[in-house]
Amino acid sequence: MSSTLFYPLRVVDITSQTKNCVAISFEVPKDMAEKFKYRAGQYLTFKADISGEEIRRSYSLCSIPSDNHMTVAVKKLRGGKFSTFANENLKTGDILDVMTPKGNFILDQHHDNNSFVFFAAGSGITPVISQIKDTLLNRPLSNVTLIYGNRNLESVIFREELEGLKNKFIDRLSIYYIFSRQKTDSSLLYGRIGKEKCIEMSKVFFSIKDADAYLICGPNEMIFDVKEALEESGVPSDKIHFELFNTEGLKNTSLPSEALTNIEKLKESLITVQMDGSVFKFSMAYGEQNLLDAAISHGADLPFSCKGGVCSTCKAKITEGKVDMDRNYALEPYEIEAGYALLCQSHPRTTSVFVDFDQK
Repeated sequence: MSSTLFYPLRVVDITSQTKNCVAISFEVPKDMAEKFKYRAGQYLTFKADISGEEIRRSYSLCSIPSDNHMTVAVKKLRGGKFSTFANENLKTGDILDVMTPKGNFILDQHHDNNSFVFFAAGSGITPVISQIKDTLLNRPLSNVTLIYGNRNLESVIFREELEGLKNKFIDRLSIYYIFSRQKTDSSLLYGRIGKEKCIEMSKVFFSIKDADAYLICGPNEMIFDVKEALEESGVPSDKIHFELFNTEGLKNTSLPSEALTNIEKLKESLITVQMDGSVFKFSMAYGEQNLLDAAISHGADLPFSCKGGVCSTCKAKITEGKVDMDRNYALEPYEIEAGYALLCQSHPRTTSVFVDFDQK
């Protein structure tokens, strides 16, 4: 099974945002423009050979569709192979292998008279600033509140751009910086964004009942604390959207394969995978590895990135049979109802399973 998952894009600009974060812009050739159309809040997956090892990583777009170039921000992490490479070795003119945009951390396009509240911390600002810019430019009746947590003022990614947006849209954009290691005049603006602080801020910075949508991105603990605070304050879950960057502290959302009986584990399933019109077949046991790893071990070239159930790179539709997912922090309920699954978390539960990457 062969397919073109990655496309070569040239780096046209690298801009330092903080001492350990760069914004990287790419030129998309005209013949690839249609493939690389995207919506604010989506991400790109990159592939690079670093010290003889193939590394795949996904980074959110901080640009908006009307910009001349596609731009992502990469924060250098301790031990992060790709992030260190991007911050220390990548140069303008270099070519990177890039997968087409994906992701569900996007806003409903059908309404323009909305009030949005964004929570971000650290590099979680990356997809958020894309959505904020897109909202302010394309929804003229909207109002936006951003609550943005960092260690101190120097660690604020996109500080100049955010201040420029605030000055340009002074009546529609409110920004509150929360610092965990730099004290301010207000105790409300000091510390970490957690459950209690979220409830306190809702009494001062925004109105729980008036916001039409809440969007959250940052460390996992912060995301789930804010989500819990909003839900306990009466916000319907369908108004809360979040994007995870890693699997830290995440639990499985369904019974693991170990819950199967020994007989069930040995049951065989015929797996058929369709992508770009090509069909690939192989067999695996119910109790084996996940569908993605099994397919790759049989020679398939399938899209993937995190392998942790937090991105949707390996999303495909199950058109025949049934699978169980270990965890899911990427697909919306309506997608699961429509038959979509994350292959990196999926295990067969019927004697045949048909996986279709071609149904979007």
